[in-house]
Amino acid sequence: MSQPSKPRRSGLPHRPEVRRVVERQREVSPKLTREEQIAGFRGWNERGYVPHRDEPGLTQFVTFRLADSFPAELREAWEKLLAIEDDRERRTQIEAWLDLGHGACHLKDERVARIVANALRHFDGIRYRLLAWMIMPNHVHVLFVVGDTPMAEIVRSWKQFTARKANTLLGCKGSFWQSDYWDTYMRDPEHEERTVRYVRHNPVKAGLVADWKTWPWTYVRPEA
Repeated sequence: MSQPSKPRRSGLPHRPEVRRVVERQREVSPKLTREEQIAGFRGWNERGYVPHRDEPGLTQFVTFRLADSFPAELREAWEKLLAIEDDRERRTQIEAWLDLGHGACHLKDERVARIVANALRHFDGIRYRLLAWMIMPNHVHVLFVVGDTPMAEIVRSWKQFTARKANTLLGCKGSFWQSDYWDTYMRDPEHEERTVRYVRHNPVKAGLVADWKTWPWTYVRPEA
Protein backbone atom coordinates (compact mmCIF):
# COMPACT_ATOMS: atom_id res chain seq x y z
CA MET A 1 0.00 0.00 0.00
CA SER A 2 1.50 3.31 -1.05
CA GLN A 3 2.09 6.02 1.53
CA PRO A 4 0.24 9.32 1.10
CA SER A 5 2.44 12.04 -0.27
CA LYS A 6 3.59 14.75 2.11
CA PRO A 7 2.02 18.17 1.66
CA ARG A 8 4.18 20.59 -0.25
CA ARG A 9 5.97 23.11 1.92
CA SER A 10 5.13 26.74 1.55
CA GLY A 11 7.88 29.31 1.87
CA LEU A 12 11.13 29.93 0.09
CA PRO A 13 12.59 26.99 -1.86
CA HIS A 14 15.93 25.81 -0.47
CA ARG A 15 18.83 26.89 -2.73
CA PRO A 16 22.11 24.99 -2.18
CA GLU A 17 23.99 27.33 -4.53
CA VAL A 18 23.56 30.23 -2.09
CA ARG A 19 26.36 28.81 0.07
CA ARG A 20 28.79 29.11 -2.83
CA VAL A 21 27.75 32.74 -3.38
CA VAL A 22 28.40 33.54 0.28
CA GLU A 23 31.76 31.78 0.28
CA ARG A 24 32.90 33.82 -2.74
CA GLN A 25 31.77 37.07 -1.13
CA ARG A 26 33.61 36.24 2.10
CA GLU A 27 36.84 35.83 0.14
CA VAL A 28 36.73 39.37 -1.28
CA SER A 29 35.04 41.30 1.55
CA PRO A 30 36.74 42.96 4.56
CA LYS A 31 36.87 40.73 7.62
CA LEU A 32 34.79 41.57 10.67
CA THR A 33 36.67 42.72 13.73
CA ARG A 34 36.57 40.62 16.88
CA GLU A 35 34.39 43.27 18.54
CA GLU A 36 31.90 43.14 15.67
CA GLN A 37 31.73 39.36 15.86
CA ILE A 38 31.19 39.47 19.63
CA ALA A 39 28.34 41.97 19.03
CA GLY A 40 26.64 39.37 16.83
CA PHE A 41 27.46 40.58 13.32
CA ARG A 42 27.97 37.69 10.89
CA GLY A 43 29.15 39.41 7.73
CA TRP A 44 28.15 37.39 4.66
CA ASN A 45 25.97 34.46 5.74
CA GLU A 46 23.07 32.29 4.61
CA ARG A 47 20.44 29.87 5.82
CA GLY A 48 19.99 28.06 2.53
CA TYR A 49 17.60 30.49 0.87
CA VAL A 50 19.12 33.92 0.15
CA PRO A 51 22.49 35.54 0.96
CA HIS A 52 22.75 38.16 3.71
CA ARG A 53 25.44 40.72 4.50
CA ASP A 54 25.25 41.78 8.14
CA GLU A 55 27.82 44.45 9.06
CA PRO A 56 27.69 47.67 11.10
CA GLY A 57 27.27 50.94 9.21
CA LEU A 58 25.67 49.50 6.09
CA THR A 59 22.53 51.05 4.65
CA GLN A 60 20.22 48.09 4.12
CA PHE A 61 17.06 47.59 2.11
CA VAL A 62 15.15 44.73 3.74
CA THR A 63 11.96 43.06 2.58
CA PHE A 64 10.04 40.56 4.70
CA ARG A 65 6.78 38.87 3.78
CA LEU A 66 3.74 37.20 5.29
CA ALA A 67 3.96 33.44 5.67
CA ASP A 68 1.23 32.73 3.13
CA SER A 69 2.61 35.02 0.41
CA PHE A 70 4.45 32.00 -1.05
CA PRO A 71 1.56 29.58 -1.74
CA ALA A 72 2.75 25.96 -1.87
CA GLU A 73 0.90 25.36 -5.13
CA LEU A 74 2.99 28.08 -6.80
CA ARG A 75 6.32 26.80 -5.51
CA GLU A 76 7.60 25.90 -8.98
CA ALA A 77 6.97 29.46 -10.18
CA TRP A 78 9.00 30.79 -7.24
CA GLU A 79 11.85 28.40 -8.00
CA LYS A 80 12.01 29.75 -11.56
CA LEU A 81 12.10 33.34 -10.31
CA LEU A 82 14.86 32.58 -7.81
CA ALA A 83 16.88 30.89 -10.55
CA ILE A 84 17.23 34.18 -12.49
CA GLU A 85 20.97 34.93 -12.38
CA ASP A 86 20.88 38.73 -12.60
CA ASP A 87 20.22 40.02 -9.08
CA ARG A 88 18.33 43.16 -10.12
CA GLU A 89 16.17 41.34 -12.66
CA ARG A 90 15.40 38.58 -10.15
CA ARG A 91 14.33 41.07 -7.49
CA THR A 92 12.24 43.05 -10.00
CA GLN A 93 10.38 39.93 -11.08
CA ILE A 94 9.82 38.73 -7.52
CA GLU A 95 8.52 42.10 -6.35
CA ALA A 96 6.16 42.33 -9.32
CA TRP A 97 4.85 38.87 -8.52
CA LEU A 98 4.32 39.74 -4.86
CA ASP A 99 2.45 42.91 -5.78
CA LEU A 100 -0.27 40.67 -7.22
CA GLY A 101 -1.31 40.15 -3.59
CA HIS A 102 -1.15 36.42 -2.88
CA GLY A 103 -2.28 35.16 0.50
CA ALA A 104 -4.64 36.62 3.08
CA CYS A 105 -2.89 40.02 2.95
CA HIS A 106 -3.38 40.68 6.67
CA LEU A 107 -1.45 43.94 6.35
CA LYS A 108 -4.50 45.44 4.63
CA ASP A 109 -6.05 45.53 8.08
CA GLU A 110 -5.13 48.98 9.40
CA ARG A 111 -4.87 47.60 12.94
CA VAL A 112 -2.17 45.16 11.86
CA ALA A 113 -0.41 47.73 9.69
CA ARG A 114 -0.32 50.10 12.67
CA ILE A 115 1.33 47.41 14.82
CA VAL A 116 4.05 47.00 12.19
CA ALA A 117 4.53 50.74 11.70
CA ASN A 118 4.90 51.34 15.44
CA ALA A 119 7.41 48.49 15.73
CA LEU A 120 9.55 49.97 12.94
CA ARG A 121 9.55 53.39 14.63
CA HIS A 122 10.23 52.13 18.13
CA PHE A 123 14.05 51.94 18.07
CA ASP A 124 14.60 54.50 15.29
CA GLY A 125 17.65 56.56 16.26
CA ILE A 126 18.72 53.98 18.85
CA ARG A 127 19.41 50.63 17.16
CA TYR A 128 19.13 51.92 13.58
CA ARG A 129 18.22 54.99 11.55
CA LEU A 130 15.14 54.72 9.36
CA LEU A 131 15.34 56.27 5.90
CA ALA A 132 12.12 54.90 4.36
CA TRP A 133 9.56 52.16 4.81
CA MET A 134 6.44 50.91 3.08
CA ILE A 135 3.84 48.44 4.36
CA MET A 136 2.17 46.61 1.48
CA PRO A 137 -0.74 44.14 1.78
CA ASN A 138 1.50 41.07 2.08
CA HIS A 139 5.04 42.39 2.58
CA VAL A 140 7.08 45.19 4.13
CA HIS A 141 10.02 47.22 2.77
CA VAL A 142 12.42 49.00 5.12
CA LEU A 143 15.47 51.11 4.19
CA PHE A 144 17.64 51.84 7.22
CA VAL A 145 21.19 52.43 8.43
CA VAL A 146 22.54 49.69 10.69
CA GLY A 147 24.08 50.88 13.95
CA ASP A 148 25.61 48.75 16.71
CA THR A 149 22.83 46.14 16.58
CA PRO A 150 23.12 43.41 13.92
CA MET A 151 20.61 43.57 11.09
CA ALA A 152 19.51 39.99 11.78
CA GLU A 153 18.62 40.91 15.37
CA ILE A 154 16.75 44.04 14.23
CA VAL A 155 14.63 42.15 11.70
CA ARG A 156 14.03 39.28 14.11
CA SER A 157 12.75 41.67 16.79
CA TRP A 158 10.40 43.38 14.30
CA LYS A 159 8.98 40.07 13.16
CA GLN A 160 8.66 38.39 16.55
CA PHE A 161 6.95 41.34 18.23
CA THR A 162 4.54 42.05 15.37
CA ALA A 163 3.72 38.37 14.80
CA ARG A 164 2.71 37.93 18.43
CA LYS A 165 0.59 41.10 18.44
CA ALA A 166 -1.02 40.41 15.04
CA ASN A 167 -1.86 36.77 15.78
CA THR A 168 -3.49 37.79 19.07
CA LEU A 169 -5.48 40.52 17.33
CA LEU A 170 -6.60 38.28 14.48
CA GLY A 171 -7.15 35.16 16.57
CA CYS A 172 -4.63 33.25 14.47
CA LYS A 173 -1.96 30.69 15.31
CA GLY A 174 1.21 29.58 13.60
CA SER A 175 3.70 31.47 11.49
CA PHE A 176 2.72 35.03 10.63
CA TRP A 177 5.91 35.95 8.73
CA GLN A 178 8.13 33.83 6.54
CA SER A 179 11.25 32.70 8.35
CA ASP A 180 13.76 34.48 6.12
CA TYR A 181 14.00 37.91 4.48
CA TRP A 182 15.73 39.68 1.61
CA ASP A 183 18.35 42.34 2.18
CA THR A 184 20.33 44.47 -0.26
CA TYR A 185 23.02 46.84 0.97
CA MET A 186 23.28 50.22 -0.73
CA ARG A 187 26.46 50.42 -2.80
CA ASP A 188 26.43 54.19 -3.38
CA PRO A 189 24.16 57.28 -3.10
CA GLU A 190 22.61 56.62 -6.51
CA HIS A 191 21.64 53.10 -5.46
CA GLU A 192 20.06 54.53 -2.32
CA GLU A 193 18.13 57.16 -4.31
CA ARG A 194 16.75 54.51 -6.66
CA THR A 195 15.66 52.45 -3.68
CA VAL A 196 13.84 55.38 -2.06
CA ARG A 197 12.01 56.00 -5.34
CA TYR A 198 11.06 52.34 -5.50
CA VAL A 199 9.70 52.37 -1.94
CA ARG A 200 7.66 55.52 -2.61
CA HIS A 201 6.08 54.26 -5.79
CA ASN A 202 5.49 50.62 -4.84
CA PRO A 203 1.77 51.10 -3.95
CA VAL A 204 1.27 53.08 -7.18
CA LYS A 205 2.90 50.36 -9.26
CA ALA A 206 0.76 47.76 -7.51
CA GLY A 207 -2.40 49.72 -8.43
CA LEU A 208 -3.35 50.48 -4.83
CA VAL A 209 -3.32 54.29 -5.14
CA ALA A 210 -2.72 56.93 -7.80
CA ASP A 211 -0.34 58.99 -5.64
CA TRP A 212 2.12 57.42 -3.18
CA LYS A 213 1.51 60.25 -0.69
CA THR A 214 -2.06 59.03 -0.21
CA TRP A 215 -0.94 55.54 0.87
CA PRO A 216 -1.22 55.64 4.68
CA TRP A 217 1.54 53.16 5.49
CA THR A 218 4.56 54.89 4.06
CA TYR A 219 7.46 56.91 5.41
CA VAL A 220 10.36 58.69 3.76
CA ARG A 221 12.78 60.69 5.91
CA PRO A 222 12.72 64.30 4.62
CA GLU A 223 16.40 64.35 3.69
CA ALA A 224 16.29 60.84 2.15
